[in-house]
Amino acid sequence: MDMATVNGYVEKIKYRNEENGYSILSVNANDEEYVLVGTFPYINEGDFIEASGRTVEHPIYGEQIQVESYEVKVPEDSASMERYLGSGAIKGVGTALAARIVRRFKADTFRIIEEEPERLAEVKGISEKMAMAISEQMESKKELRQAMMFLQEYGISMNLALKIYNEYGPRMYGIIKENPYRLADDIQGVGFKMADEIAQRVGIFTDSDYRIRSGLFYTLLQSVANGHTFLSKEELLRGASELLHVEPEAMEKHLMDLQMEKKIVVKGEEIYASQYYYMELNTARMLHDLNIRGSEPEAEIRRKLDRICAEEQIEPDELQIQAVIEAVNSGLLIITGGPGTGKTTTINTIIRYFEQEEMEILLAAPTGRAAKRMTEATGYEARTVHRLLELTGVPSEDGNTAGMHFERNEENPLDADAIIIDETSMVDIYLMHALLRAVNPGTRLILVGDVNQLPSVGPGNVLRDMIDSGSFNVVRLTRIFRQAAQSDIIVNAHRINGGEEIPLGKRSEDFLFIRREQPDMIISAMITLIKEKLPNYVHADPLDIQIMTPMRKGALGVERLNTILQEHLNPKAPDKPEKEAGGMIYRVGDKVMQIKNNYQIEWEIRNRYGIPVDSGMGVFNGDIGIIRQINQFAEQLTVEFDEGKMVDYSFRQLEELELAYAITIHKSQGSEYPAVIIPVHSGPRMLMTRNLIYTAVTRARTCVCLVGLPEVFQAMVDNEVEQRRCTGLKTRLKEIMSGDQEVEV
Repeated sequence: MDMATVNGYVEKIKYRNEENGYSILSVNANDEEYVLVGTFPYINEGDFIEASGRTVEHPIYGEQIQVESYEVKVPEDSASMERYLGSGAIKGVGTALAARIVRRFKADTFRIIEEEPERLAEVKGISEKMAMAISEQMESKKELRQAMMFLQEYGISMNLALKIYNEYGPRMYGIIKENPYRLADDIQGVGFKMADEIAQRVGIFTDSDYRIRSGLFYTLLQSVANGHTFLSKEELLRGASELLHVEPEAMEKHLMDLQMEKKIVVKGEEIYASQYYYMELNTARMLHDLNIRGSEPEAEIRRKLDRICAEEQIEPDELQIQAVIEAVNSGLLIITGGPGTGKTTTINTIIRYFEQEEMEILLAAPTGRAAKRMTEATGYEARTVHRLLELTGVPSEDGNTAGMHFERNEENPLDADAIIIDETSMVDIYLMHALLRAVNPGTRLILVGDVNQLPSVGPGNVLRDMIDSGSFNVVRLTRIFRQAAQSDIIVNAHRINGGEEIPLGKRSEDFLFIRREQPDMIISAMITLIKEKLPNYVHADPLDIQIMTPMRKGALGVERLNTILQEHLNPKAPDKPEKEAGGMIYRVGDKVMQIKNNYQIEWEIRNRYGIPVDSGMGVFNGDIGIIRQINQFAEQLTVEFDEGKMVDYSFRQLEELELAYAITIHKSQGSEYPAVIIPVHSGPRMLMTRNLIYTAVTRARTCVCLVGLPEVFQAMVDNEVEQRRCTGLKTRLKEIMSGDQEVEV
């Protein structure tokens, strides 16, 4: 390997990775072409470059220079100047115009552009306005280069450096030296941690005001990831103190500053990030506005209902009849109940009643699977809430969803007389706020859900707060219907909910407990169940049977289980292509789950000849499918989801998919499976809770198999520690309903 130095101009950027600046350049030096490979954070075609590095022989691409150091220089001679100007680096200047400019000013060209740009107008074809534009572009390219070099010194990646420069321009030097914590507020992709690292390099001290304020706000926003919309002052100061290594007492005065900046709202001892306070406040106000009473006489409703029940052969009980009466006369109604208590029958009866009245009805649920179940149960098309609200816009490359918005809102409300939402326990404060914005007072909103399930993944505890506020009509369905009472799944789900002892010894057709002591024994029993015992018993494919576990990590966590189950249920074979990405092997035939909402990805349903017969967009967090194809050449993997929806993923998108032979119980919300297998073994007390095991058991249609230690199962039933969520919706509702809510601007 020889060392080489090249002076020439960049003729073509053959390849560039914007993430890290890695590029392959074609450089012309004295009419010889050289290929340069390396990291060039800021480079344009037409730039004059002086680079040195090692000459290497690439097996396919031939001789290349691996650049170790380089400098972009201002071209000195007329020919290089002409090339630079005509390379496309300056918008509006082509080769012919570049030649005319350089013929006029020769070696003085660049000085003229920078110092006396008005003289460019002496050249035919250049107006004064254009002369200034050329000068500005030259200047900004120079500025950008200097800025990039400056930011690189602070360990900032190429991509981020460009964002910072675009946001602040030349102001960025002052911001980085005085208050780099501003980056965390203003720029997507910079968090407190990164800003803190930059601050340390700049030499900003631990107890600087900017740092403490930024750290406090960051701690508050982090709590949102755990479902909270506020923190108590004590918890906030304690969390920020651990993060910043600053005494809590020294931070208290900064809360006032954050309040002045309108970043936080303080209500007594409760501290909110402003957006969540106002989101809860507006949600409460909109709920209050929907909560109107109707005056249809009860006897009249019962008369109409009797006629419908006779026609449809429905036999509702008194509670369900009450639910229909409430639905007719309530602007807002909550129907809650456990499995087998007739929520579906109630929804169906309400729909039939509204149909008779010729009312426009919309149905929705928070997830694709829940919407599909709702459609099957009612015979009415149900959509996801996102679809109902017409989510549009494109998230940017870095996943920033700022451009995404709902088309339906106050200006463009949903056109319906009644809207019914199922699985409302899964709806977080964002989605509820967005939904309410699109519902006009006078439209009936009926929220159906099981309040004892796990709360939403996102922040808030919306359904529970609404019920606990005592502000709305709530119909609680408590009676287990006769056919449901024969199911031990349903009977035991209600026992779990009541904290009772579950009789695990009795013979049951649909609620089985297999005692195993060690994690590996539990795993081998689960494999036998899924491969041999259960498929015939519940008449389902092994891939439809779902293993659900409380944890991600550990001996019985999702990650380890999936690796083992993949070996047993879909072993390596010559006829099964596979792709390794992110430490995971994806193999044709694998069961996988989408782990984030992707509203832009396209799906199509194909007939047996492979011709698309339907298409659409969007795959959602929790959707499960099977890998049908892996195409190494096209770098694509094809997954078939429910209803035969085929989705092509590029290899770069594979972090959106994970194996799903085992999933966490949290991810199972809103889904239903023919059979469910749950390992029960010791785990963190915070996780092993009653509403976790209740949610797991109620996901099974035909059979639940618990494998492990009966005493751990009973301890979960007894463990009422719900992960307490700090949310303010209940308080805001009580304030508004009692009329003592001050008007806030």
